[in-house]
Amino acid sequence: MQAARAAKAANMDVIAGAPNIVRGGSHSGNVAAADLLASEAVDAFASDYVPNSLIEAAFLCADRIGLPRAIALVSEQPARLAGLTDRGRIAPGQRADLVRVRLHDTLPVVRQVWRAGERVA
Repeated sequence: MQAARAAKAANMDVIAGAPNIVRGGSHSGNVAAADLLASEAVDAFASDYVPNSLIEAAFLCADRIGLPRAIALVSEQPARLAGLTDRGRIAPGQRADLVRVRLHDTLPVVRQVWRAGERVA
């Protein structure tokens, strides 16, 4: 938490692991991403080893921060941080990378995927 707060004070962006949200905490004893979220000390979620955790983390956070902001943590914000200004949100002039999700009980399940407006799954 101290490092995240120092980064925010220095106008740096903070990225937390989506699996951390899904697991309910860090697997290595580091700060819980939910605590960063509650402290408004996280700008985006990422995942390199559990890609589907991004969608699950967004839906798990939706009750706390609202679905639009939660989805932005796994779409618009990571795209912005990577300099990909043509994606990450639904708006005119954007790439139209879309994911259709349906909740099965409380678990989000990907139903369809579009890349650059073309359905791929």
